[in-house]
Amino acid sequence: MKLGIVGLPNVGKSTLFNSLTKAGAEAANYPFCTIDPNIGVVAVPDHRLGVLTEMYNSAKTVPAVIEFVDIAGLVKGASKGEGLGNQFLANIRECDAIVHVVRCFEDSNVIHVDGSVDPLRDIETIDLELIFADLDVLEKRYAKTGKNARINKSLEKESNLLKKLIDHLEGGKMAKSYVPEDDEEAALIHDYFLLTGKPVIYAANVSEEDLADDGDSNPYVKAVREFAAGEDSEVFVISAKIEEDLADLSDEDKQMFLEDLGISESGLDKLIRASYKLLGLMSFLTAGPTESRAWTIKKGTKAPQAAGKIHSDFERGFIKAEVVSYDDLISSGTYAAAREKGLVRMEGKDYVMKDGDVVIFRFNV
Repeated sequence: MKLGIVGLPNVGKSTLFNSLTKAGAEAANYPFCTIDPNIGVVAVPDHRLGVLTEMYNSAKTVPAVIEFVDIAGLVKGASKGEGLGNQFLANIRECDAIVHVVRCFEDSNVIHVDGSVDPLRDIETIDLELIFADLDVLEKRYAKTGKNARINKSLEKESNLLKKLIDHLEGGKMAKSYVPEDDEEAALIHDYFLLTGKPVIYAANVSEEDLADDGDSNPYVKAVREFAAGEDSEVFVISAKIEEDLADLSDEDKQMFLEDLGISESGLDKLIRASYKLLGLMSFLTAGPTESRAWTIKKGTKAPQAAGKIHSDFERGFIKAEVVSYDDLISSGTYAAAREKGLVRMEGKDYVMKDGDVVIFRFNV
């Protein structure tokens, strides 16, 4: 999973990125301090892996990972090359979803690029830049496709779709709110990698004081939640400053620090939960002496396609999957005991994977 972190300058975006990834992107109280897109890879916390590693005496523990791409602070006109925006917008096109950091705190020491705190205005600014960037891509493609469609009638449908999308975006709407007429339209839109077609998670960055009640008393957070509900986006409340303090602590100290603040989970945990929910993801597990590992798949994935996540040969030569749920395996004590109790199932090609399935794939190529 690859997430692009965006936001206006001085909203806490790079501070959050640093904290989540410890990758060391420069964070300073001025725009454009992130000159190149910074990339960090973060392990997805999963307590089940540690238990399986101990049970199987695995040599390695391999968690699922999320790749974060920190995009330089965007401003009005970024899509037209203002600041450094245009070159960075291209980097978001490869991401599965956008994490949009919005400032929901007052601090006279941290200057807002527009002079005041207004998260909905900030969201609109970024959205418009994404719309303009997509329009630029679509208009160029439309000019080319429309010209060729006069000769090649098979391009007429795409040319008509491009015109509809351009009209849709020019109306101030995001591509994700456009409803395709059929599967062919949906496939074409997917191949355009439109920025405004990507799912969005809003990170409401609040002060430490507002973190304990999850931002419920913060009017800015309320406004962001109401806005996000209208477009089926996710919201999580975070304090980039607190995440910065947490970044260098051990797991034990981190838990004590969170408890002292009256918080049950870190910002990274919230973000991962929101990401998995928004993108419809889950994890299945494999375990053995070599490694215990988590694999991320879409909900609804069938066994052969899940096997293909490990290796294409597993999918191509899929025979069956030996499956036991994590809870059943742990309560039984060993895989052999789970098998004796009839808790290990043999599943075929139509089996839909479940979160926490511990699997051995049988295949023949």
